[in-house]
Amino acid sequence: MTGNHPAAPGPQAGVFATAAGHEQVVFCHDEPTGLSAIIAIHSTALGPALGGTRFYPYAAEADALQDVLNLSRGMSYKAALAGLDLGGGKAVIIGDPKTLKTEALLRAYGRFVQSLGGRYYTACDVGTFSEDMDLVARECDFVTGRTVEHGGAGDSSVLTAYGVFQGMRAAAEVTWGAPTLHGRTVGIAGVGKVGHHLVRHLVDDGATVVVTDVDGGALARVQKELPVVRIVPDTDALVADELDVYAPCALGGALTDDVVDVLSARIVCGAANNQLAHEGVEKQLQDRGILYAPDYLVNSGGLIQVADELEGFSFERAKARATKIFDTAHQVFALATDEGVPPAVAADRLAERRMREVGRLRGVWLPATR
Repeated sequence: MTGNHPAAPGPQAGVFATAAGHEQVVFCHDEPTGLSAIIAIHSTALGPALGGTRFYPYAAEADALQDVLNLSRGMSYKAALAGLDLGGGKAVIIGDPKTLKTEALLRAYGRFVQSLGGRYYTACDVGTFSEDMDLVARECDFVTGRTVEHGGAGDSSVLTAYGVFQGMRAAAEVTWGAPTLHGRTVGIAGVGKVGHHLVRHLVDDGATVVVTDVDGGALARVQKELPVVRIVPDTDALVADELDVYAPCALGGALTDDVVDVLSARIVCGAANNQLAHEGVEKQLQDRGILYAPDYLVNSGGLIQVADELEGFSFERAKARATKIFDTAHQVFALATDEGVPPAVAADRLAERRMREVGRLRGVWLPATR
């Protein structure tokens, strides 16, 4: 969205987005390498779009398109709420990264990103890593999230998890009067790159942590490093457990009607994108007295980290910016109370306000006008 157009429904309105409101969608195919990718630029109202590249075995191209539209819209709101001068974009590569990912494919993808002339900066996401971004960067100038050896910020999951923890602390203060999870039971669904770091923050804070993951290797790694963590067999068992906080940290759509019905947690705060399975779930959570910390608010630490790389990366500076997620979460919760709306709606309003007020000064971002 730009300042010249009305705001589209926010990312918390549901995961079933359409292309309406997106500035640009690019389909990328390279037959020699097997590359099939989609790049979606939702908004450059605040600056060039920045968002990671997801490498995932979608069942069909239509599924990949739906995902990249949802994710890119969420990135616009995430950047706006984080106070960054960046827009929202995302890319997906269709296929199993374990079998399809090659240097040639990543470099071919880099050439497509380069062809956009800086309107979209890419970074890591599910299925891609900093080492992959180094390969993309051999063909492209618009890459963040690179390895430290190549002047980058490294793994963005570090500050993603840190930001989720800050949002969880703010939610705990609103719910129980103190910004700590000490003595609380937190259930984490998904202990991959982000969830694993989040477990460490919570254990260090004195929380009891219960986890599940479809990847047995991820569970084994957590249990080896932190034997105090309890493992349950699946997400159904986790959400039915006695929890104070539920943290969805895998893929989107985690908050369904069935999950909300059985959830005992007083807080939902996790790293997954697009957690609300459909429009109206945010109201169901509110009606049940469950405080929902909007996903794109609390998981913006990774975006903050890779965005800082564009200035010449300083971990201390990026961490200080990610720490402010605590204050922004309080602002969202306060606005929700004042206006009598769910926090998801309040977060959308704050993000849209910034895109509207700043974006109207800029319009569509072009490299020559930066």
